[in-house]
Amino acid sequence: MKISQKGLYALQAMMRLARRYNEGAIRIRDIAYDEGLPEKFLELILLEMKNARMVESVRGAKGGYRLRRPPSEIYLAEIIRLMDGALAPFGDAEQLRALIESDVEHRALYQVFLDVRDAAARILEKTSLADIIKDDTPKSGKKGRTRKENPTQVLSMVATPRRGKD
Repeated sequence: MKISQKGLYALQAMMRLARRYNEGAIRIRDIAYDEGLPEKFLELILLEMKNARMVESVRGAKGGYRLRRPPSEIYLAEIIRLMDGALAPFGDAEQLRALIESDVEHRALYQVFLDVRDAAARILEKTSLADIIKDDTPKSGKKGRTRKENPTQVLSMVATPRRGKD
């Protein structure tokens, strides 16, 4: 599965909002700073999430964004589907089922792809924001990013197969 930069930023922003759920609304500028995200891009992402009723905006001096539901009721699959569409790395489940039925010669291959898709979807559908933030508070008490690596580069390194000797 490949998550777009937009999807990754959305997940990071939602994690920040989940960490500060009981603190009220948080300004976009603060979310962007804490997470190391581009503020203008984050504005567009949060607007899309607001239209999907995942977050709400609050006007005024203490304004900003906050989650509409508790972090335990917002699942990763919901965020990823909103930002990136289907969870499947090989197409959505219906497409794969159609290929299994129509392409007899490659049926077993498409079944494996469907199994991978279903396993990934199950994990993302049962993992809430609360699940992923409960043990991630930095021990040093510092806010924001503690690593200099670009998360997208790290994800692509993990997902990219090595070449050469294994």
